Amino acid sequence: MEQELIRVLKIEPGKAPYEKEICNDFMACMEEVGGLFTCFGLGNGCVGVANDEGKYNGMEPNRRCGDDIICGPFFICGDDYDGEFISLTDEQVGQYTLQFKEIPQFTGQEPELEPRLTLITF
Repeated sequence: MEQELIRVLKIEPGKAPYEKEICNDFMACMEEVGGLFTCFGLGNGCVGVANDEGKYNGMEPNRRCGDDIICGPFFICGDDYDGEFISLTDEQVGQYTLQFKEIPQFTGQEPELEPRLTLITF
């Protein structure tokens, strides 16, 4: 059986965003971000996929996203109504290429670089 490929936007520290096709499976996602991953919503039917322990394992600061700094490589893909990863559209690639095109300089003193843990209880 042939693996399904999806079109993503890969964003690595110190590099401009670029399009890439990856296998749409767990192991391929782990390979792209260098370990276990977490997803974060971006709106517009897209999610970011980043290393879940990027700050803890000393990965290089990459980009600001909301009120946080993502450490290590990450990618952006589409998200369907069932929570499955899907390919980005041309419009989405353009939007996020523009949003993440600037390569920021970090001093290492940014408070967002401190690992933090949020506990949610019920």
